[in-house]
Amino acid sequence: MRVLILSTPESTHFTTMVPLAWALRGAGHEVLVAGQPDIVPAARSAGLSTVTVGRAFHAKDLLSPPLPPDRRPIEVAGPTTPKMIAIGSKVWVLHARYLFPRYLEVARQFRPDLVVSEQMDYAALLVGGVLRIPVVSHRWGVDPLSPLMRQTAVDFLQGTCDRNGIEGGLPLPDVVLDPAPPELLYPGTPAATPIRHIPFNGTGAVPAWLRRPGDKPRVVVSMGRQTIALGGIPLFRTVIEAFGRLPHLEGVFTVQDEYLDALGPTPANVRLISPAPLSGFLGACAAIVHHGGANTLMTATGAGLPQLVLPQLADQFAGGELLAATDAAISLGTADEQNDPATVAEALDHLLGAERHAKGAAGLARSVAAMPSPAAVVRDLENLRCAS
Repeated sequence: MRVLILSTPESTHFTTMVPLAWALRGAGHEVLVAGQPDIVPAARSAGLSTVTVGRAFHAKDLLSPPLPPDRRPIEVAGPTTPKMIAIGSKVWVLHARYLFPRYLEVARQFRPDLVVSEQMDYAALLVGGVLRIPVVSHRWGVDPLSPLMRQTAVDFLQGTCDRNGIEGGLPLPDVVLDPAPPELLYPGTPAATPIRHIPFNGTGAVPAWLRRPGDKPRVVVSMGRQTIALGGIPLFRTVIEAFGRLPHLEGVFTVQDEYLDALGPTPANVRLISPAPLSGFLGACAAIVHHGGANTLMTATGAGLPQLVLPQLADQFAGGELLAATDAAISLGTADEQNDPATVAEALDHLLGAERHAKGAAGLARSVAAMPSPAAVVRDLENLRCAS
């Protein structure tokens, strides 16, 4: 069968679908990724065929203009609330309205039997509604967003549905895939079809020393691309200072090259490296510090690592809270906590010193391993196509 994959123009939204795309290709199906220039490099790096639609979106620009220098979104607006999610969702819903005609044109040329998209893309539902083909929605991980965004999408896209002959308004996806284990199902979010998270953290070389355990317990600090770009230099300095208070640990920070000079000198037990695929070296680490981004969180969860979460945006707060509830993590969900080196150091020391966190992380990893693989899910999707 032919499968069309769509995504909002943010590469981290797209990458959760890569293992499913691989499984589809491995089963002999034709896969095409259609998206704006923001996601095309990630799709191509995964070895997938692509077609570019529209101009670059530059999603980071939605957040950076209102931020004072060296101030993060959490410091300006506080932790994300349901009201903030409802307001922010309008951007992505309107984006779907304007990109839908171009995606429909691609779909009519490609003639897909199935459309796959991630949780924040609504253009796929419109395409499926017009062409009367099944649509699969793939969650990123912990999902507090979809139930809040759905009503906004229904309201804002009613006119588009009417003009294109989609009866009954915005369709629901035929299947929703959820890579989060049951313990991380957000309250109020419906249960969905499980699919095991298989890490795709981009491409790149992992240094040999990083794949071997060090002389001290190694903790990797991986805060994604946006955290440091959105006023995050002081936060990185705070976490570096926290490691200075913990000389019995080794801290390895993944940092884009353009920010290395701004971070200044580091303690002897801290190393700064260019970003590398996390799945290539987490096995040699004792714990991870991260921002709660879905791909990082799910990769660490599957690896069975205790996690210190410093959430910054959107769904990251919910992910940190649910992880903490399982004892697999400690989450510092306020700017005051995150900005205090002593608080960060104490949390990290407790994370590694309390046995319950290792047990909680190991339990979550077992839950992830028990979920159906993408290859198994593909067989169900083939049956969906036949049923339609």
